[in-house]
Amino acid sequence: MRTLTGLVIKNTGSWYVVRTDDGQLFDCKVKGNFRLKGIRSTNPVAVGDRVSITPGADGKTALIDSLEDRKNYIIRKASNLSKQSHIIAANIDQAALIVTVSHPETSTTFIDRFLASAEAYRVPVVLIFNKTDIYTEDELHYLQAIITLYESLGYPCFRCSASTGNGIEAIRQSFSGKTTLLSGNSGVGKSTLLNRLIPDAKVKTAEISTAHDTGMHTTTFSEMFPLPPTLNSQLSTLNSYIIDTPGIKGFGTFDMERAEVSHYFREIFRIGQECRFGNCTHTNEPGCAVLQALEEHRIAQSRYTSYLSMLEDKEAEKYRK
Repeated sequence: MRTLTGLVIKNTGSWYVVRTDDGQLFDCKVKGNFRLKGIRSTNPVAVGDRVSITPGADGKTALIDSLEDRKNYIIRKASNLSKQSHIIAANIDQAALIVTVSHPETSTTFIDRFLASAEAYRVPVVLIFNKTDIYTEDELHYLQAIITLYESLGYPCFRCSASTGNGIEAIRQSFSGKTTLLSGNSGVGKSTLLNRLIPDAKVKTAEISTAHDTGMHTTTFSEMFPLPPTLNSQLSTLNSYIIDTPGIKGFGTFDMERAEVSHYFREIFRIGQECRFGNCTHTNEPGCAVLQALEEHRIAQSRYTSYLSMLEDKEAEKYRK
């Protein structure tokens, strides 16, 4: 029986859609024994994975037989408590985190957890600050302060309004030639941005809940879309893809020891090399260069608070085992 290779472009939770290298689309299930290979995840296959499949007699469905090695992946805590993780996407060139400073507010702790997790899995991140058309003067000042902080750490930042189209072209250029994971809390305008970049996607959007100023989930599965060329863009969109993901409320870290958490905060790792002790946790040790830098405002308090919250997570995991 012939086997084909292809790319997983959609995961509905029960089926995977695979586009083969010759352009065919198959609805696929995972071969039974494939789940038994020690992959501690709710989904052993993810959007962005390269797979081998065996088509069925109907020519429309297939079984996924094997999975090629991933160059990277992004995961979050699974809602199913019996499993460790849920793989959001694999083999991505960058992740784009959509942030709003209000309506709803994306906390800096959430941003930092996302950045640290992406660092752990070797995925570059760009930050997209959306809804710039609705902010007050005070909110715009805060927005600029946040952008200044993250740009100083080396993270590219973009300002935009997905609803008006302002700033979209610069984002499109940053996505050109890459596979980009689009992520963010519910309600930040991720679906609106995706529809602006890829009109044919026709992703469903929802109003913000006025009672709680939070978003309502509109995306229920992950899907990969090709980025189309535009008349006013000189850039090639060949091999440019966006992976849309469900809005995520939390971002977990896995395969990360407590002592490694500081490695994924760029400035804490850099300054921490000057600490007196090699195993410094940067919490209360004498001669800690990080605590000194915090006191001298060379490390932002918000970043250090996020670091401590992740340390507490890893501490708590000892009691869950």
